[in-house]
Amino acid sequence: MVNIGIIGYGYWGPNLVRNFFLAQDCCVKAVADARYDRLAQLSKMFPTILGVTDAVDIINDPTIDAVVIATPVCTHFTLAHKALSARKHVLLEKPMTASVEEAEILINLAEQKGVLLMVDHTFLYTGAVQKMKQLVEERELGNIKYLDSTRINLGLFQSDINVLWDLAPHDISILNYIVDERPYSVNATGITHTKNSIENIAYLTVNYSSGFIAHFNCSWTSPVKVRMMLIGGDQKMILYNDLEPTEKVKVYDTGYTYANDEEKKQVLVDYRTGDIHVPKLATTEALLSMANDFITCIQEKKQPVSSCHLGLDVVRILEASSKSIKHSGTEIILETPSVPVIKKGYEALI
Repeated sequence: MVNIGIIGYGYWGPNLVRNFFLAQDCCVKAVADARYDRLAQLSKMFPTILGVTDAVDIINDPTIDAVVIATPVCTHFTLAHKALSARKHVLLEKPMTASVEEAEILINLAEQKGVLLMVDHTFLYTGAVQKMKQLVEERELGNIKYLDSTRINLGLFQSDINVLWDLAPHDISILNYIVDERPYSVNATGITHTKNSIENIAYLTVNYSSGFIAHFNCSWTSPVKVRMMLIGGDQKMILYNDLEPTEKVKVYDTGYTYANDEEKKQVLVDYRTGDIHVPKLATTEALLSMANDFITCIQEKKQPVSSCHLGLDVVRILEASSKSIKHSGTEIILETPSVPVIKKGYEALI
C-alpha cells in the first residue's frame, strides 16, 4: 500500500483526490490547501482524509510515501524539491516546471534519492491517444508528415502563465508521445489583449530535421470551444476531436501523390479519397489509469508512460516558444538535452 499526500485542492485537486481514492494499492492520507473553504469541501466529500493548511505537514509526514502536487506552476519547483529531498515519490501537474533548468534539477535529485518523479499528462492515458500511437507505430498512416492542433475556448485567463503554457502542454505531450523524432527548433508568435504581457492568443510551430512539422493554435478568446488534432501521413490521416462523445478518432483513407513535370515546370498532384474508419477505443477513465500507473511504477521501480523526461521535453518546447514570442517569431534552436533519458527503472542510474 502506497500512502499518498496531495498538495492543492483547487481546480484539478478534487479530480486527483477522487481518482487516487479509487486507485489500487493506494491510500490518500492527507490533502493540503491554505484555504479553509476548500478543506471544508474535502471533509464533506472524503471525511476519512486529513485536511491540512501547510504543505510542509505532508512533506514531513513519515507515513506518507508519495506527494502529488497540483498547485500553480511557479510553486512546482520549490515544493517538489522539498518532497524529493525528503525521499518522497513525486507526481507533478503539467507543466512540470517553469523552466528547463528547474526540471533538470528535479530529475537529477530524484535519481540521487532513488525515487520516482512523474508528470501528470493525463491525455496520454486516454483511449484516443493510445489508439493514435498504435496506428502511427504500426505505420497505418505510412510516413507521418504533419500534426496540426487547435485548442481554443473563451477563458480561463491565467495570471502567471500565457496561453501556450496553459493549453499547449496537453497537445505537445501527445506530440512527443507519438513521434519518436526529437524536434530541431520552434517558432512562436502571440499577442496580449489585457495589457499585462501575458499572451492570450498564440501560435507555435515545432520543426523537425526530417521535414515533419507540428503546429499548435491556442486561444482563451474564442467564442467556441475546439479541441481538435490532425495527424497526416502519406497513406492515411487521423482526425482527433476530443469533444466528440463517441467517435473521437476517425481514420481517413485519404492522400495524394505528386510528380514533377519538368517541361511545364510545375508539380502534378493526384488526390485519393477512400473510406473513413472509426476505431474502437478503450473507455477507462484516463486520470484513474494515470494514478494506477504512478502507484505501479513506485512499487515496481519502472518508468511511467508520462515520465519526467517527457515532461522535461514539453517544458523545453514551451520555454523556447516564450523566447521566440519575445523576438517576434524568430526561430529558436532547441538545446541538446543534458539529462539522459532513463529507459528502464527510475533507479537505473543510481
